[in-house]
Amino acid sequence: MAQDVWNPKQYDQFKEQRSQPFFDLMNLLIQTKTPRVADLGCGTGELTAQLSQHLKASETIGIDTSDAMLEMAKSYQTDHLKFQKADIENWNPEKQFDVICSNAALQWCSDHARLFESLTKHLAPQGQIAIQMPMNFDYPTHTLAGIMSKETHWANLLGHEAREPGMKMLKVEEYARLLFKLGFQEQKVFLRVYGHVLDSRESVIEWVKGTTLNFVKSRLSDIDYQKFVSEYRERLFQVLPDDKPFFYPFKRVLIWGRR
Repeated sequence: MAQDVWNPKQYDQFKEQRSQPFFDLMNLLIQTKTPRVADLGCGTGELTAQLSQHLKASETIGIDTSDAMLEMAKSYQTDHLKFQKADIENWNPEKQFDVICSNAALQWCSDHARLFESLTKHLAPQGQIAIQMPMNFDYPTHTLAGIMSKETHWANLLGHEAREPGMKMLKVEEYARLLFKLGFQEQKVFLRVYGHVLDSRESVIEWVKGTTLNFVKSRLSDIDYQKFVSEYRERLFQVLPDDKPFFYPFKRVLIWGRR
């Protein structure tokens, strides 16, 4: 069974780079009076708190499945900002929200057509949805993790749960079509490449250890995980140039809609 291996310190090594898409997403939102806000996949809660403050929300809830992340989020909790453990795919709140936001979380969820339909039902009239997801699954960092997870040795240790980068996501234009079918009167859907300048290609390993490689870490022993990372590094460096600094292009899809 997969374990919670999210590590806030590892994730926040690239805090500034990971945060920029969130602020770009937040700036797509139209200001309304004291909205009710939900942040799905809130992580450490820091950005959730900034979202709540930016929108002057009357009530904000952040949900996540990681105990480690939620423990960090406690420090941002107020009378108007709460955090709770919940699974996005099974999220079924009692009330509707004026804004539903999700930053780099829905890519882990299955059946996006059904998921977006469910989220739309939880939006109040004139409600807004704002979603950002990584779309870098064709880059060597992601494709190699998928290839290795299906090779006999690692597949046996992983219980034959292959890492399939991007298989759960739709094409960019399909998200636009989906919003239209769900009745969003306004929408903005676009792909953006974020160029991250890192010290070296070694920093790319540290980046994916905070996200992409969590799939294998949650299913392997500590010893086997370290062996996986060692092999992964060796094979990845056969593809990535030994540039210093290293330019890491990272594609993301940003989605905004209003009913």
